Amino acid sequence: MRNSIVLKNVRILDPSRDLDEVGTIIVKDGVIVAAGADAQNQGTPAGAEVRDCTGLVAAPGLVDARVHIGEPGAEHRETIASASRAAAAGGVTSIIMMPDTDPVIDDIALVEFVKKTAKDKSLVNVYPAAAITKHLAGEEMTEIGLLMEAGAVAFTDGRSSVHDTQVLRRVMTYAREFGAVISCETRDKYLGATGVMHEGLFASWLGLGGIPKEAELIPLERDLRIAKLTRGNYHAAMISVPESVEAIELAKVRGATVTCGISINNLSLNENDIGEYRTFFKLYPPLRSEGDRVAMVDALARGAIDIIVSSHDPQDVDTKRLPFGEAADGAVGLETMLAAALRLHHSGQVSLMRLIDAMSTRPARIFGLEAGTLKPGAKADITLIDLDDPWLVSKDMLLSRSKNTPFEDARFSGRAVATYVAGQCVYTI
Repeated sequence: MRNSIVLKNVRILDPSRDLDEVGTIIVKDGVIVAAGADAQNQGTPAGAEVRDCTGLVAAPGLVDARVHIGEPGAEHRETIASASRAAAAGGVTSIIMMPDTDPVIDDIALVEFVKKTAKDKSLVNVYPAAAITKHLAGEEMTEIGLLMEAGAVAFTDGRSSVHDTQVLRRVMTYAREFGAVISCETRDKYLGATGVMHEGLFASWLGLGGIPKEAELIPLERDLRIAKLTRGNYHAAMISVPESVEAIELAKVRGATVTCGISINNLSLNENDIGEYRTFFKLYPPLRSEGDRVAMVDALARGAIDIIVSSHDPQDVDTKRLPFGEAADGAVGLETMLAAALRLHHSGQVSLMRLIDAMSTRPARIFGLEAGTLKPGAKADITLIDLDDPWLVSKDMLLSRSKNTPFEDARFSGRAVATYVAGQCVYTI
């Protein structure tokens, strides 16, 4: 049988069914036939690979909703193929690719290029996000209906907000008719424009320009008002301060259809990690204070923050080996997102079920992807996790073409030990 496997004695964690029990997963021809404590009664498909998974956790394949890839235009930083290898190593079976390539993914031909390249070269599922506005210029909206028909699963201007409020209103009104998700990075064009890290005492000590919380909060609050006005489907791509959580919760009370995500970096690191101008920690949103980080972890635990993203953003030596203020924002994260998130599980701050929900089930639901579940009949995208496997991050082990990780030399406990896409093992230790 093609792509037929049996995973025995495995702890099955499936947020889509609120299921946490030891049992068996049976996959036939890339589709889950049974998954649960009573699945062993279903019998083993002829020719299936049987694996004893005692001590391991089986979760729906992780879904990373914010991945920057250099192809086309900057293949030296990352290609779709190399990103897929990194994703598989991190237990990620589906990625949403950002449109800020060269040329920008703002027409049907580019969406089709991504899909074809992924089909030919990718180990994991690659879903293209298309630009909200042409050339990411923030002026003229793209053909949302046609781009969705071609395969775009969301619309975003990548690292930029849509600064023109009237354009955003038109976009969200139009997108509502297609059920499209408008995902925005809330980044004020002027406030904190010269800043390079979180505004506070530490930035003053380092002599660096600061980015205040309001640089995120003001455009977010505007966007939430537009979402309520247009009744559109709005997603705040990455928030980093508790005031943003409060704004989103209030918008939901008012009846707006809004969701939000957070970078694993803002859950795992704080401004002090920058240390002596370490540019691998120059990120956007910037690393905030420890108090902000703890508050965001609490918000994630109670479900106020919907999803976790890696914010995978490969940068090469030429853009990172510079003075801190001149270095590019961004870090790779596909291979470390799960392990960094498991720190929150081991510390007792966030339940394992909520973490898997935030990295698999909920992003799949928000963006309408065929993923995030281990229900019978679903495609067999599965991540096998050893919760206690100790390992050390080194740049030599990273499969991404770029090595700009803030977790270099970090010690982790837990990682993906095998990744299956449609029942096919695409990574194993």
